[in-house]
Amino acid sequence: MVTAGDFRNGITFEMDGNVMQVIEFQHVKPGKGAAFVRTKLRNVILGSVVERTFNPTDKYPAAHVERKEMQYLYNDGELYYFMDLDSYEQIPINADKLDDNFKFVKENVNCKIASYKGNVFGVEPPMFVELEVTSTEPGFKGDTATNSNKPATLETGAVIKVPMFVNEGDVLKIDTRTGEYLERV
Repeated sequence: MVTAGDFRNGITFEMDGNVMQVIEFQHVKPGKGAAFVRTKLRNVILGSVVERTFNPTDKYPAAHVERKEMQYLYNDGELYYFMDLDSYEQIPINADKLDDNFKFVKENVNCKIASYKGNVFGVEPPMFVELEVTSTEPGFKGDTATNSNKPATLETGAVIKVPMFVNEGDVLKIDTRTGEYLERV
């Protein structure tokens, strides 16, 4: 059991049939009246965020969210196949469980699969990936002086903004959380 007075960032618990994760918390002790805990919670399965206040003595059952490292193999339209690195078992995951940042993941890359009681609810790609530029407009001499960007298509099909000096065939380091170009490799 988890009491509201013990809330910390990242703690998961069950509330009203949902699995909630604490994003932010604040213990408030007003001059008059009882203390309370102000929180911002994320429903880990649906992804929605709510703000709620709790009495510090409220108790909730702890929820164990399992995160397992798996290798992305391939997709066949709606299903994406991942391989368990321990048992070599292949697990299909529906496309609606994938975030927008999954567009930066190519085949044979390890990802973290998040599940609760055996039900997969999310796929976390690595924070940084290295991808090759397959098409972009050519850069010209002197283009590096300005702070302008141009679109570039990566080998996974994702399109990002890159500096003018990046050319086709360059390998770039990309932050998957923001989708931003970091550096040439």
